[in-house]
Amino acid sequence: MEEYRRIADRVEAAVREGRLRPGDRLPPQRVFARRHAIANSTAIRVYGELARRGLVVGEVGRGTFVRAAPPLPGPALAEATGAAPVDLQLNYPFFDGQAELMARALAALARPDVLAEAVTRPAAATGTPEARDAAATVLARPGWAPDPESVLFAGNGRRAIAAALSSLVPPGGRLGVEALTYPLVKAVAERLGIRLVPLGLDAEGVRPEALAAAHRAAPLSAVYLQPTLHNPLSSTAGEGRRAELAELLRGLDLTAVEDTTWAFLAPAAPAPLAAHAPERVLLVDSLSKRLAPGLTVGYLVVPGRLRAAVAEALRSGAWTADGLALAAATRWTGDGTVAEAVAAKRAEAAARHALVGRRLAGHVLRTSPHAYYCWWELPAPWRAETFTAAAAERAGVAVTPGSAFAVGTGTAPDAIRVGLASPPRAVLDEALSRLAALAAAGPAGADRAAGPGGADRA
Repeated sequence: MEEYRRIADRVEAAVREGRLRPGDRLPPQRVFARRHAIANSTAIRVYGELARRGLVVGEVGRGTFVRAAPPLPGPALAEATGAAPVDLQLNYPFFDGQAELMARALAALARPDVLAEAVTRPAAATGTPEARDAAATVLARPGWAPDPESVLFAGNGRRAIAAALSSLVPPGGRLGVEALTYPLVKAVAERLGIRLVPLGLDAEGVRPEALAAAHRAAPLSAVYLQPTLHNPLSSTAGEGRRAELAELLRGLDLTAVEDTTWAFLAPAAPAPLAAHAPERVLLVDSLSKRLAPGLTVGYLVVPGRLRAAVAEALRSGAWTADGLALAAATRWTGDGTVAEAVAAKRAEAAARHALVGRRLAGHVLRTSPHAYYCWWELPAPWRAETFTAAAAERAGVAVTPGSAFAVGTGTAPDAIRVGLASPPRAVLDEALSRLAALAAAGPAGADRAAGPGGADRA
């Protein structure tokens, strides 16, 4: 084994054994080289290998810091050996009594004739007439309702996004996205060979002039937008901005993928971008947040000129909905389950937002009383990666650093997204309190709280 890998293995062992902890700073590379009696070039390779393994992160002007060690590979069903941290990364809202509410429709599906229809044949991308009518009901907003014949079905919202992008953007093509965007879009684009182009933002989302400039610089194949309750910023575009973007799409001959996954939480939001330019907007949504991710469907409202291409993408990518999930979704819509769950989740979002206002008062936050997440611009001298690592290790709370949302090669913001949906409300309250205390202590205070040792021990 090459020498730099052997040394990297020793540093990794120190991280996994707790002798080096998340947030600890490694010495400058020349100091590291002197301590280990190696050449500077070898030290550079060691640090590069540690970064490749996800064990450290470099911050310009500050140094190299230890991150939380990724889990070692092991049996898929291995039993946990310790208490898991409070997870404020995953973000699926669930309320007391929801399982019982959903069970009503599932009980009806247990009839042999219903099961035979749902599970003995694959569901088509077009679903059934009943499913399309139910989807149009779910997706309708004040001032807009989709034509049921324009609806296609995916297994979930993620598959809907993948199908939409693969049908619009060829490998190597350019997709305009918000400069801070949903991380899944980054992952899908990488798998499909799509190049992401970051678009500048303001308080209402993408600035029209930024979209126009990006398209002039080199033609975009499409654009992905979140006009309502943008994830992670919680911003919502007004009626005027949506009309301006619609006209711009027409003028540039562009198609937008409009993600409305979280829009159900904001009943007073303007009608979707698809209402302003139905021939230019492919809308995606799902039941994952309204109900639950374990048995869900994704929706696509597709302009007629794109319908065949998107349906083919769903089929060829194996992204279509399962028959049982489609049957359940249709029943949940018809019996009022979806509407009842939406009302409960709107109320719960407001209650959880109140906890944020109390526990993180005085901090720079971007959020909405309708949102299940907030964007926290960290106080100096915290950096996003080091705060994320310290939060997991020292406060027992998992949050998402700003780099997960950032597009392009520019500096990622020193901010984190705090998901509010998944833990019970009392657990969330305690987690927010711990994060506030960690932020107030600062990196040095967090090191002291962790005990002796700390920086520059490698």
